[in-house]
Amino acid sequence: MTVLHLWLRHEVRSTERRTPIVPSDARRLVESGVTLTVEESPQRIFPVEEYEAAGCRIAPAGSWVSAPADAVILGLKELPDEPAELTHRHIYFGHAYKQQPGAGDLLRRFAAGGGRLLDLEYLVDDNGRRLAAFGFWAGYLGAALAVLQHRGKLVAPLTPTSKDELDELLQPAAGDEEFTALVTGALGRSGRGARLAFLTAGVEATPWDLAETRDLDRGALLAHDVMVNAVLATTPVPPFLREQDLDDPARRLRTLCDVTVDVGSPLNVLPIYDRTTEWTDPVRRLRKEPPLDLIAIDNLPSLLPRESSTDFSSALLPQLMEFETGGPWGRCVDRFRQACCELGIAEGEFRNV
Repeated sequence: MTVLHLWLRHEVRSTERRTPIVPSDARRLVESGVTLTVEESPQRIFPVEEYEAAGCRIAPAGSWVSAPADAVILGLKELPDEPAELTHRHIYFGHAYKQQPGAGDLLRRFAAGGGRLLDLEYLVDDNGRRLAAFGFWAGYLGAALAVLQHRGKLVAPLTPTSKDELDELLQPAAGDEEFTALVTGALGRSGRGARLAFLTAGVEATPWDLAETRDLDRGALLAHDVMVNAVLATTPVPPFLREQDLDDPARRLRTLCDVTVDVGSPLNVLPIYDRTTEWTDPVRRLRKEPPLDLIAIDNLPSLLPRESSTDFSSALLPQLMEFETGGPWGRCVDRFRQACCELGIAEGEFRNV
């Protein structure tokens, strides 16, 4: 039996503090017989020394490009632009299957090198439910930032924190005005996180899910002061907000946080903005009068890197333990092949999972 070699790469995005495998789970992988190489990464919330103590091999940042051919490269966010040909199997969130900007270029890099994308968003069980996700923490932080912005307490640039420190900031204070809040996609992981953050801030949000968004009442939507969108559409649906809605004289909506951040995709339910916001400048004003502020950060859970990484790692660990035989990984391969086929990309010489 071939020993699985996982290679945990450094994240090139400077604001990415999370990791898909925390040191305690790395130890369990090593003890199970997995070879685990961990790249140095000063921004990762867990220092590399903790991985070394868990029995991992340590490698320089970015050295995955010359890793052994059978190594499976593990990460979270985007790859660097080079090399042009990707020869390894990569596990991460590729954001390449819904016609996002740059999707075709990324898939062609895999085809050119004979590599393969095993997208974590499509690591699902037999019923199509995701097996490892950051959704809860994305929703929690999305709502938390929306609350702080609406109360005039959001400080930029954003910096990573802990849940206890964040919750302290969310506590209502004397002088804070009451406001109404809406969560779309309220029953999913992100929606549940958003609702809990609102409750921590002393606000009981209106929960909308499939029934309410299928027959959308835009007037009711615009009547809320704050909105958090946690809907991840998989098929085209009518947009929740349109440009003309932002100019509706009856609009009360002042603060909008899009947790899903499907910008550039034809499946985007909020096609009213064309770029994300960043930690350095987290809020974009879409309308001046009456004001409408947008938060659209695509790595929100990295602001609570320890909590979100620990939860994600615990969910991913059993899937990695069964990497060679687990059905979910086969489904990832199938979805990759389908995406390549949809773009007319010929596959390279792919290895077995």
